[in-house]
Amino acid sequence: MTAENDNSQPASAGEEAPPATSSATADAELAEAKDRLLRALAETENVRRRAERERADAARFGASNFAKDVVNVADNLRRALESVREGQGGDELLRNLLEGVAATERELLAAFERHGIRRVDPLGERFDHNFHQAMFEVENTGKPAGTVVQVLQPGYVMHDRLLRPALVGVAKGESSPPQSPRFDEVV
Repeated sequence: MTAENDNSQPASAGEEAPPATSSATADAELAEAKDRLLRALAETENVRRRAERERADAARFGASNFAKDVVNVADNLRRALESVREGQGGDELLRNLLEGVAATERELLAAFERHGIRRVDPLGERFDHNFHQAMFEVENTGKPAGTVVQVLQPGYVMHDRLLRPALVGVAKGESSPPQSPRFDEVV
């Protein structure tokens, strides 16, 4: 057997590889390069989408820390209004002050609404641990167990992201009196 007819022998440094082997090697290298290119394009697209999503979230929720601080101002305005009961505002100066505080609260709540911040005041609703924080349970309310029966402090949500949970009192399950066994159930 001569070296020219034997395809299993490696080609020497000065000789060219047979055309079938070089074509197969080139095809394999081309397939590998194509695969790397497709993976790089997919990775680039994923990075672009992730960056776009993060930018949108930053624009949407960037003011959430500021909003968390400002909701306390809304609470204080509400407390100021509730501290003076109806009919107590005897003189005109106090009535004007209350009207100014009420107008300020309305304007603040309107600004909240424009920026996707809404108050969570769940009185009478079913307790939801995603938006409410139970502070205590109340017995003998006549309401189903798990119903919010008292709101200590309203919560706030910004574009469905919780800024502060509502602090609530929840109805405790009513204990039913023990039933006496029926005669047909007694063995």
